[in-house]
Amino acid sequence: MTNIADQIHTHAPVPLDDRKLITPFTVFLGLLSLAAGVMALIRFILGLGAVTNLSDGYPFGIWIVYDVIIGSGLACGGYVMALLVYIFNKGEYHPLVRPALLASLLGYTLAGVSVMMDMGRYWNAWHIFWPGSAQENSVLFEVATCITLYIIVMFIEFSPAYLDKIGLNAIKKYVTRLLPFFIALGILLPSMHQSSLGSLAIIFGGQVNPLWQSGYMMPVEYLMTAVLLGFSAVVIEATLVAVGFDRPMETALLTKLAKFIWGLLLVFLVVRIGGLIMRGSIVNAFQLSQESVCFWIETLSFVLPLIMLARTADRRNPGKLFGAAMLLILGSFMLRVNGYLVGYDKGEGWHYFPSLPELTITIGFIAFEILAYITLVKLLPVLPGVPRLASRDADG
Repeated sequence: MTNIADQIHTHAPVPLDDRKLITPFTVFLGLLSLAAGVMALIRFILGLGAVTNLSDGYPFGIWIVYDVIIGSGLACGGYVMALLVYIFNKGEYHPLVRPALLASLLGYTLAGVSVMMDMGRYWNAWHIFWPGSAQENSVLFEVATCITLYIIVMFIEFSPAYLDKIGLNAIKKYVTRLLPFFIALGILLPSMHQSSLGSLAIIFGGQVNPLWQSGYMMPVEYLMTAVLLGFSAVVIEATLVAVGFDRPMETALLTKLAKFIWGLLLVFLVVRIGGLIMRGSIVNAFQLSQESVCFWIETLSFVLPLIMLARTADRRNPGKLFGAAMLLILGSFMLRVNGYLVGYDKGEGWHYFPSLPELTITIGFIAFEILAYITLVKLLPVLPGVPRLASRDADG
């Protein structure tokens, strides 16, 4: 397929004949989203107990663990592309920025909604922004404020796309002049709250299995996996968009991106495995238990991509790139689920497994995010403005 690294950095909606919004797939996503909306309405009317299996022992269920702990990491594509393009001055990656930013905006917005879903007295959420209620020593306060501010920042960063659409060029020019300030905030805020998600687990102390209770290294591990998740999400999104809309594959850019992924992954594994050995916790990995099985699934999901992307030739293979990215997402998913659910033990008498309504809301939120992404790339100038594939033109 043709690469687009040399194309002008312009953006456009997908071609006219690809803009059909109602398809069997979007209808299916819409039904899942509707089911989640019904369950969410029941939750807000009747309370958490009506739809969840949460308890005093397990206050963090699948909503927080997936939608915030994991989902916000998956939504770090915009964050990592901003790091590459605006901090490391890798302007060649600019075509990947706007699609990654849209995915991040949707992911973080739904993470914010999930926080409201999981908040018992959600009507008091405004206290987060009231100076008299600020808890400056609270990790949760820092996470909540940073995520909220980052959502606002991303709406501003993404505003050129919808300002283009509605023709407000004068406002777009003004916003563009201010973008360096918001881009800086868009790098600072995720760095803060992604590391703080690791700090939050430190508070659990001995309730977390030694395989995942790495103490003061947890903020580092969570920040590194957030970057890995962001890079992987960009690879997967770019590949699926190319296949789904018959666009040129951005192989050249993704090959270079894989070099960053491989280097960071190597450092992460040294930190992760080295820390387990130094703390003497590695022995827990060789005890037959649910935790050890999940640990090895997690570890292999990080080791295999390191092998798959070791050679430059392998990084040029779209299939291997996609497979490695999927494994990295699985590994990061397992690390966070293991730390907050599988490896978390409140003690005798406490158990948790998500209820059907909890799973319905989680799956529905994922479906809504995908549906919103598909719809917006068809309506707004998000994807790079590149020519259609010759094979598609021949079919048309």
